[in-house]
Amino acid sequence: MFNEILTVWSNQAGISATIWLAILVFVAYLARNPAHALIRSTGRAIYVACRLFSTSLRHLESNLQRRNKEVVLALGQDACERAIEREFHRVNAVVTRDLSAYPALHRQISDTIDRIEVDYQAATDAPPLPPAWLDAVDSIASIPRTGDATVCSILDNIGKTLESAHQETQKAYRKSTLGRHKLLGAMQPQWRNLGQSLTRVKETIDGLEERSIEIDRQMKSYESIRNKEDTVARTLSSSSLTQFFISTLVLVIAVFGGLINFQLIAMPMSEMVGGTSYIGPMRTSDIAALVIIMVEIAMGLFLMESLRITHLFPIIGSMDDSMRKRMVVITFSILAILATVEASLAYMRDLLALDREALTQSLAGTGVVAEAEFRWIPSLGQMIMGFILPFALAFVAIPLESFIHSMRTVLGMIALTLIHSVAFVARLVGGTARQFSNMLVSLYDLFIMLPLGIERLITSSIKRKQKPASADEVRDLYMEEQS
Repeated sequence: MFNEILTVWSNQAGISATIWLAILVFVAYLARNPAHALIRSTGRAIYVACRLFSTSLRHLESNLQRRNKEVVLALGQDACERAIEREFHRVNAVVTRDLSAYPALHRQISDTIDRIEVDYQAATDAPPLPPAWLDAVDSIASIPRTGDATVCSILDNIGKTLESAHQETQKAYRKSTLGRHKLLGAMQPQWRNLGQSLTRVKETIDGLEERSIEIDRQMKSYESIRNKEDTVARTLSSSSLTQFFISTLVLVIAVFGGLINFQLIAMPMSEMVGGTSYIGPMRTSDIAALVIIMVEIAMGLFLMESLRITHLFPIIGSMDDSMRKRMVVITFSILAILATVEASLAYMRDLLALDREALTQSLAGTGVVAEAEFRWIPSLGQMIMGFILPFALAFVAIPLESFIHSMRTVLGMIALTLIHSVAFVARLVGGTARQFSNMLVSLYDLFIMLPLGIERLITSSIKRKQKPASADEVRDLYMEEQS
């Protein structure tokens, strides 16, 4: 069919193709203006559609960015409020524990200071004064001796009296000095007690000062969050990314711990429930083992919520203290029972493994199965693992809460990146379509360049003929007619 159409003008394909090409170029030349309008309108329509789509995406991006900022600031405000509340609880504990006994401590310090002052006054060094009659005796003793035996005897007695009085004074002074030293020695424990009391007061004041500095720092962060500063939002977003990756790593570790826990109880559960029954594609024993692990994780979540360590369920945190304490006891008891069950199942797994090993050896004809000497060590290890793993999985609630809160921020950032990328691609496609339409117009004119060239030549010739004469040409023509 194509060959017949090609050779309709001549039997030679080249000549016929040339004629068809000339006809096609002529038809394209005649349809030049509508073809240009179609190409340009198509490119313009694609460009406008892409620009509108990009503009709507930019509006969506700005709304999503504002929403992500609000979410990040709300999470940061909640965390900051918790930190401030915790610091105030610590200040309250310090005040209740230490400063509540400050009046008694102040009274003790005042009493100690009074006793020290009294002892100090009593320990003042005051040398004893000589008796008043010693002056008279001294005057009599200074009388010169005249050789009278009576006078000499009297003077000797007076000297002895002075000597004995001096010795008595020295004894009294030594005694009083010894008493003062005893008082000063008794003051040492009181000084130490006073120093210890002042040290305790200083430590309490220093602790309150540290808490006040931390509260001031948290309050500054809280004010920045309330003011919706961009720097704080970027800092909180970075912190959310860090928390997301850390919590993801911990959850992956918890998943591996859950798999180990599943392997410990899967085989004994098949003996208890039956390994031949299936629920869908999974065995009933595997589902039962997974249910036990999931219940342990759920009990761990409820335990953490009851202790107010996590805040995934607000209804649990809003309970009164007595109900929360009951829930703590109930969840911990259930968790302990499940851990005991897992320990027994782990021990049962070791017994089943021994039975299967004995059966295999008996079928192989190796005779009596030899008992391992330290076979109880792996049994004990499996029991300990079966008992500890449920309590370890209970703490999954902490990284799970961090993962859930940070995932909202991460998903928002990923959505922003995707929207920004799609908007960029839409703008790029619109600009490319517009330039491509201009390129198609140029290619169309290149295809019909021969008739276009002829048209330009004819047009330029007509314009030259219709061009009015210049002033010089008119003057030359007038001079010729006059001559």
